[in-house]
Amino acid sequence: MGTQTTEDLLKTPLHGLHVELGAKMVPFAGYDMPVQYKLGVLGEHLHTRNKAGLFDVSHMGPAFLKCTDESLTGDAAHEAVAEALETLIPGDIKGLAPGQMRYTQLLNDNGGIMDDLMVTRSRQPDAQGMLFLVVNAGCKENDFRHIEEKLAGRAKLNRIDQERSLLALQGPEAANVLARFVPEANDLGFMELRRVEIEGERALITRSGYTGEDGYEICVMNGVAEAFARKLLAEQEVEPIGLGARDSLRLEAGLCLYGHDIDETTTPVEAALTWSIGKRRREEGGFPGAQKILGQIADGAPRKRVGIRPEGKGPAREGTEVVDTNGNVIGTVTSGGFGPTANAPVAMGYVTKEFAKKGTPLTLMVRGKPRAAEVVAMPFIEKRYRK
Repeated sequence: MGTQTTEDLLKTPLHGLHVELGAKMVPFAGYDMPVQYKLGVLGEHLHTRNKAGLFDVSHMGPAFLKCTDESLTGDAAHEAVAEALETLIPGDIKGLAPGQMRYTQLLNDNGGIMDDLMVTRSRQPDAQGMLFLVVNAGCKENDFRHIEEKLAGRAKLNRIDQERSLLALQGPEAANVLARFVPEANDLGFMELRRVEIEGERALITRSGYTGEDGYEICVMNGVAEAFARKLLAEQEVEPIGLGARDSLRLEAGLCLYGHDIDETTTPVEAALTWSIGKRRREEGGFPGAQKILGQIADGAPRKRVGIRPEGKGPAREGTEVVDTNGNVIGTVTSGGFGPTANAPVAMGYVTKEFAKKGTPLTLMVRGKPRAAEVVAMPFIEKRYRK
């Protein structure tokens, strides 16, 4: 067993604010992070669905990846850095328009997912050849080492996780609130980035929704992060939200949590993320594990991540076995809980391909007792991203 103490854990620049707000703090990915505040997980979940929730995601890993050939400019510079990154991921980065963002995965040689990440092309004409990456907190050290080693001589990684904080504002009122301080927010399209000024400092805002709601990620200098967070929290629509509600929100949205729903043993096809591999990449390949992944796209993967709706009111948690009518294990739940908005237990997990079709009856072994369930479509709630 480890002997990690609270003193050993890293703290984000908003740590003092979390404690001041009465957050219950827990270890997460090496950081001391808020799991819930005074509203509680259920209250925070519903508040985000109805108004706007502010999340501290400063533990994640933002970085810039820049083309090393300084003789290149404009589209040629973008193509060079995109071509380099595409040797590590299956996403179409060459095809990004200036300011456009894309979800993709960092792959190992077998096509397994080392991490999932967001990649954004710079909007500024003088910064083409530069990509903005955001990776997961628990993977960032390995991710950055891997990228630096694999792309040495072609692209240079500049980590900014020590100097900048990341906030996320999610919910149907997020746009209205953020536009009071950053007028450009309302004009930002879904999955786009814009450079703005916050508290007199350069900042980046992107528009996406990992809760199933419209929302923003705000990358600001550490020195102004707390002041800006306090301004947002002073708005009547905004409440602080912890990791507990983040988990139930993203589960209802049918979105993967790295280390639970995806890891190095799962391919993007098995994880039902084939949509993130564009037509050109499917035709050209050229990414790690391409032969295996393209074969699974053509012929089907041996297992697939599916949505699961257990009968009754009790949740089926991560690790619950899925069995067929003869008691043979055919899969495992990777995320599960009660969905406050769905008002029912919801889960996702992997089952063998014969049982992956929508409407297929399943049996879950919950605390040793069989319980009926069914394969259902995801998400479990209506997504309200801005399109």
